[in-house]
Amino acid sequence: MLRSDFDFELPPELIAQAPLEDRSSSRLLVLERQAGAPPTHHAFREVVDLLPAGSLLVLNESRVIPARFFGSRASGGKVEVLLTEPDARGGWQALIRCGGTLRVDELLTLEEGQATLRVLERLAGGHFRVEFEAEEALEAAERCGRMPLPPYVKRPATAADRERYQTVFARVPGAIAAPTAGLHFTPELLESLEARGVGLAKVVLHVGLGTFLPVRVDDLSEHVMHSERYEVPTETRARLEAHSGPVIACGTTAVRALEAYAESGAPAGRTELFITPGYSFRAIDGLITNFHLPESTLLMLVAALIGRERLFAAYEVAIAERYRFYSYGDAMLIRP
Repeated sequence: MLRSDFDFELPPELIAQAPLEDRSSSRLLVLERQAGAPPTHHAFREVVDLLPAGSLLVLNESRVIPARFFGSRASGGKVEVLLTEPDARGGWQALIRCGGTLRVDELLTLEEGQATLRVLERLAGGHFRVEFEAEEALEAAERCGRMPLPPYVKRPATAADRERYQTVFARVPGAIAAPTAGLHFTPELLESLEARGVGLAKVVLHVGLGTFLPVRVDDLSEHVMHSERYEVPTETRARLEAHSGPVIACGTTAVRALEAYAESGAPAGRTELFITPGYSFRAIDGLITNFHLPESTLLMLVAALIGRERLFAAYEVAIAERYRFYSYGDAMLIRP
């Protein structure tokens, strides 16, 4: 299968640049997993009536780190830093953009002097190992970092994004991008789902570069995903084992955590799982997901669940109906 098989034209005005004021007022396109009825259109808050009673909804409780910093070098040159994940030898890995060559042991002044970062080592793939002076990276990020909005959001991150580019159930810090399918839920919606008999279970997959780096090879069999950290907690494993109804993942990240566990038997670790059409799902029956970028690994995962042709037909409907796309956009429910 080729990368170009997953290309499509999207009018740029359909790329959502900001969230709606009410999370649950986004639109929801509903598609049956098995071929049959055409898509139907709803408000996301109707998901309470659209998920089958007795199903188990699995949420990714990863929390986005305000991982982006702007600052300067001692020479006065500008610098941009994106923390990506903790380094096994201490400190953090980071992508750094600047003019010229960074030196090991160089100090960077970030956010108008609010933090100082030391470059410890140059790594492969444009990464550096870094550490903050006088505090832990997560402390510095929460104190003065900025939310790492994706590049198709053509505006600077604001204070409001710290709350809105985060799910209401986010608990475990570690992601550099939100599991965006979960952005539509409110505490009231989650309570209503449980009252109706839909179970809620939690996993963690920290969204990193693996999810969002573009596929650069033409033949998908040659693409290698960057690994990402995941965990399926003991309570969730027990619920999955005892559950007899459909399992619906909230987001492609929850899919990858569940399928990584189902394939490997490891409840926690790192996964490079790349799901494309032809994959046999072991853990899920349905999916809530946003609308994804052309040629992205996320689009390919959704195509694996319902077939490329049906997915692209649904995307044509979404474009014609002026759905909002990508992270701050609308959602799709693939119902089992």
